[in-house]
Formats: sequence, C-alpha cells, structure tokens
Amino acid sequence: MSHLQSVTIPDFGAPLIRPEIPAETLVDRCDRLYEKAGLTWVFVYADREHNANILFLTGFDPRFEEAVLLLGPQGRRIVITGNESESFTAISPLPGLEVMLSQSMSLMAQDRSKKPNLEAVLRDAGIKAGDTLGIVGWKYLEAAEWDEVAPGYLVPHYMVVVLARILGGAEGLSDETALLMHPAHGLRSVVDADQIAAFEWASTRASASVWSVLSKARPGQREIEAAANFLYAGEPLSAHSMFASGDATHAIHGLNSAGARVLAKGDGVTTAVGYWGGLSSRAGLLDDADDVFVGITASYFDSLVTWYETAKIGTTGGELHEAVVEKLAASGLKSALNPGHLVSYDEWSHSPVRPGSIETLVSGMVFQVDVIPTPMAAGKALNCEDAVAIADVALRAELAVRHPQTWSRIEARRAFLRDTIGVALGDHLLPLSNIQLCLPPLWLKSDHLIVRS
Repeated sequence: MSHLQSVTIPDFGAPLIRPEIPAETLVDRCDRLYEKAGLTWVFVYADREHNANILFLTGFDPRFEEAVLLLGPQGRRIVITGNESESFTAISPLPGLEVMLSQSMSLMAQDRSKKPNLEAVLRDAGIKAGDTLGIVGWKYLEAAEWDEVAPGYLVPHYMVVVLARILGGAEGLSDETALLMHPAHGLRSVVDADQIAAFEWASTRASASVWSVLSKARPGQREIEAAANFLYAGEPLSAHSMFASGDATHAIHGLNSAGARVLAKGDGVTTAVGYWGGLSSRAGLLDDADDVFVGITASYFDSLVTWYETAKIGTTGGELHEAVVEKLAASGLKSALNPGHLVSYDEWSHSPVRPGSIETLVSGMVFQVDVIPTPMAAGKALNCEDAVAIADVALRAELAVRHPQTWSRIEARRAFLRDTIGVALGDHLLPLSNIQLCLPPLWLKSDHLIVRS
C-alpha cells in the first residue's frame, strides 16, 4: 500500500561542470549517419526550436536562425549558417568542420550583400546534378499521415525546391530523418555513457530547480513570484519554464509560463523546467490537508511504480504502455500522452511506448517517465515526471569509470528509493533526478511524500 509519510530527501548535490561529448564521438556519429544513409550527401536541418539533431552531431546549435549540416564525400562536414551563427560555430569540437555563410538563413533586415543565395552556396559546397541527398528534418511523417508518393519533408519548403533543382529532380531526394530519430534504432535513441552523464547533469539541475519552486510556494504569492525560486543559472532549455495554478473556477493549463495570478490555499499548482537532456515536473495542491486527493495521488504513484517495475531491457513498448494504462484504469485514470518517451536535447524526441508497439527497450535509452494522469477535477493538478536511463552491465561499468561522480549520485538515489520510498529499482534503471519518485501531493507539506509500505 502507498501512503503519505514524512520524508527528508537527501542532498544528492548538483554538479557545476557539464560532461562534454568527446570530439571523436561526434566524428563517429557523423560517420555512422553518412554510412547508414548510403547517399552522396546528408542534409541535416536545424533552427532555434529544432536544434537537437545538429547538436547531437556537432555540439553546435543555431541560437536565432536556421542552419544546415552537410555530410558529404571524403568525410566532408560543412555547417551552413546565417550571419549570427557564423562565428558561433566555433563552439563545435567536431574536427575538420567547414563553415559556409548563407544569408538567406539570417533574420529579416540583416545584411544580404555577401551570400544571399542558398542555391549558390550549396553548389559551392559541391552538391551537383546526379547526386543523391538525404534530408534530415526535425521529425518525420508516418504512413498514415502522408498519402503522396514523394516524401513529405519537415524542413522549409524553399530548401526542398532548391535541392531538387540542383540535383536535376526530386527523385534524388529522400527523407532520412528516421536514421537519427527512429524510437528503436535511431542514432539519437540509443546513447553512450558520456551522453547519459551529460543528461544526468541536466536532469539533476532541473529537478533541484523544480523542488525549489515547489517547496517554497505559498499562498499570497503571485505565480511569477513563486517561479522566481527556479534555480536557473543559464542552463540551455529544452522547453519554456512552466508554472500555473487555478481553483475550481479557473482552468489550470500546465504548459503556461508564470503569470500574475495570486496563489490561494487549496489551489491546484503545477511546475516544470527542462534542460538539454532532462525535464522535471511536479503538480499537486497548495494545501496541507486533503485526504481524498492524497488517496488519488497514492493510486497514481502506484502507476508510476508499475512503469519502473515493467521497464526492463527487452520489454516492448506495447507491454510497458499496456501495464501502465491498466494500472491507471484501476483508479479511473488515463495517461494524457504516451506513458514515457525518449528524451534528448529536445524534450521529446520519439517513443517506443505506444499501443501495440513491438519496439523493445534497450540499453542506452534515456526516458522521460511522463505519466500525466487525467481526468483531474477543476482546480486539481497532479504530475510526477523525471528522467531515467536504461543501462546493461557493460554500460553501467563504463559510466562508473568515466563519470564516477555521476555514478555516485545514481547509486545514492537508488539506495534512497529502496530504503525510504520503498521502491527497489532494477539494476538496469539509472535514476537521473534528485527527486526521482518524490511526490508530495500537498505542497504546504512538501516534506510528506507518497511511499510504499
């Protein structure tokens, strides 16, 4: 049975130095993508919102504009950017990276006098008639979404037009986005020890930030005053920070950023923040007593535990989906979205956790345990969301050797979950959050968490 109990969460620490992805790893990622595509060129699109693919391959992301990574013959690696990102490409540790300017990618009203024509730049890069080119967009369309014979590319239309003209026809183009983003075998879906350590850095800091907001929220504050307790220190964000509240007459929109609404005792409250590689979210009541809501939270907590108990190496996404959905249904709840998805530099990349999915969980996947319960009564909010990695014996050993401080935090969290929260994680599950499965239904009693007997 799950119940409410006074709990002191240990100080697991919050690392200052983010683990870096070695240059040789970036080289390997680019080479593998190029080899898997089997084409003359690979064209990876990026912009401010859709930067995860280029980040994964180069360590560079455009901050204000569009960018393209070209992978080509003889190991060529070219980033094409606009005015503002041209110098920022120096942040990339990828060796041999060429940088080309295309001011069509710049924001409007900026200088266009040097290199205004993307087609000319692509031709200068070496793309020519008769080549084959794979486009990597920011997501790809499934068969049920697209009826045309030719692929539907999730990149700006003008780029597709220009590329087809250079190649001598659209027949030379193909959509290769799945090579990076497929939920089972995409290059971004299964990562190494260094990437897990970098994502643990993000998840640790995001969870500390969320807990600071939750534990300090008080009636009489405006939402924006409560959100001032985010411990934000300039970490790159994967989503806008979120804080929302409401009573029985006021809808709670969990994606809202903090506003001017004044918090009152008994309000539903929700908050979240996501950095590159990990998001934490909590929702509950700004109250110190509500037995009915505590009971609902305990049932929801059991569903979360079902996720952790079911998510084993070799488990299919369909099996995990069904187990969590069935447990929620026993309490009259549903999962608003997929009960769990892959997390990366983007907050949601893809997920093998879908109805009927035969894609299996494998070592190297990093999941956002994102089980959002619905329906909730007006003025109520409930959520407990954190990141967890899946790792076999070899990957765990490598992580422990290469990143001992990361490993120490993971082991300390595992012991706390087992000995205090009452949830024994399998060895293959690596808790990346400082507040993993720490769920206070009543924020004015944030030292009281749901635990298992």
